[in-house]
Amino acid sequence: MARAASHVWNHGAMRARYGAPLTLAALGTAAIGYSLAETRAFRLRRVTVPVLPHGMHPLRVLQVSDIHMVSGQLKKQRWLRSLAGLRPDFVINTGDNLSDPEGVPETLDALEPLMEFPGAYVFGSNDYYAPVLRNPARYLLEHITGRHGANGNAPAVGVPRNPWWKLRDAFDAAGWQDLTNTRGRLQTAGAEIALTGLDDPHIKRDRYAEVAGGPAQDADLSLAVVHAPYLRALDAFTADGYPLILAGHTHGGQLRVPFYGALVTNCDLDTRRASGLSAHQAEGRRAYLHVSAGCGANRYTPFRFACPPEATLLTLTERDT
Repeated sequence: MARAASHVWNHGAMRARYGAPLTLAALGTAAIGYSLAETRAFRLRRVTVPVLPHGMHPLRVLQVSDIHMVSGQLKKQRWLRSLAGLRPDFVINTGDNLSDPEGVPETLDALEPLMEFPGAYVFGSNDYYAPVLRNPARYLLEHITGRHGANGNAPAVGVPRNPWWKLRDAFDAAGWQDLTNTRGRLQTAGAEIALTGLDDPHIKRDRYAEVAGGPAQDADLSLAVVHAPYLRALDAFTADGYPLILAGHTHGGQLRVPFYGALVTNCDLDTRRASGLSAHQAEGRRAYLHVSAGCGANRYTPFRFACPPEATLLTLTERDT
């Protein structure tokens, strides 16, 4: 009589064959889950910058950037509204407010409490154009290999537009200064602040010749504002003598390697300065540069890793010398 076939499991062989792939899959799943969760782990960065003339009292500047609002992001909206409790002297919005053509009402609702303070803004490419789906691996490879356009991209063709003019009209109605290739002024805490801004270099809308000439001599402080920190803009501002440049765009690298840092900046700025305060030098002059890591992400790549979403409260103090 034939005996039934028996199957003996070799657990050691099974672990050897499938253990490593399963472990990698589990780690990958955990990393994706963490990176999705981190996009909602909002934080406030605090920075001190010694740029004021002697005798001036400190000024507190709230910088918000790269909100990339998508309809339904309630936690982000509540967090942005809560920032009004900081009572800044003024607010600088460095662009890319939108990542959804339907997100304008929620963006304005989130920023409404901040628009009670003096402020100014520039726009980024994602304010003008709706996001498009791209392979993130290809995007990363372009930056690592240097094939990404160092001078920015040509304005998009055939891409749906975001209703950026609704943002502009609301910001202007609140008294915020539009710094699109122009200069502006605001008064706060007894100080006269001169501001010079550029439209987004990432899509080659910057026109420095229209704002060249350096800081205003009759203001207590002059600041430079731009969305994407391309070197041509930073060099021009620095060479003209601006003490502080505020920018966004980089998302701090968005996916950072622990103990290494950012892999990309999405422009020609080096990855060491992907976020935070640093120095920039051009033509024998030196300026402080603050790059915000921003508080959002493109709706098609809603991930952050070792790079929490943020806003920054900059305390401006007297110069060291």
